Amino acid sequence: MKTLVLLAALWWTIPALAVSPVNRSLLGGVAIKGYDPVAYFLQGQPVKGSKALAFVWQDATWLFSSAEHRDLFARDPAAYAPQFGGYCAWAVSQGYTANIDPAAWKIVAGKLYLNYDAEVQARWAQDIPGFIAEAEKNWPGLLSK
Repeated sequence: MKTLVLLAALWWTIPALAVSPVNRSLLGGVAIKGYDPVAYFLQGQPVKGSKALAFVWQDATWLFSSAEHRDLFARDPAAYAPQFGGYCAWAVSQGYTANIDPAAWKIVAGKLYLNYDAEVQARWAQDIPGFIAEAEKNWPGLLSK
């Protein structure tokens, strides 16, 4: 119990670290839980990528389901990478970051947005343009914390 109290005390005294520009796994630094970002655009669904078809961009490893997808991403990562570094778009609109469920996604005006889960995505869907506008205002501040 004393250890838990000590750990909690240390947690509150550690200064907030800046958010990584890309939501990536702690082990291996894989972006968007290993899903192929290009597949959302070309296949209209989340598709798991392969470690054999990896590409490193913004200090994260992006995985792809085909060499064609990897090469398209490599030519123009910003065209395929999810907005707000692959963090939950609704959370960013609220001023914080949260992880994502690769199955909770939507392409809006040619950009990929991910959400924490289906429930949060339903909340986000109530005012997508408004939440995107708020998230765009909040994102730079989250990166600099």
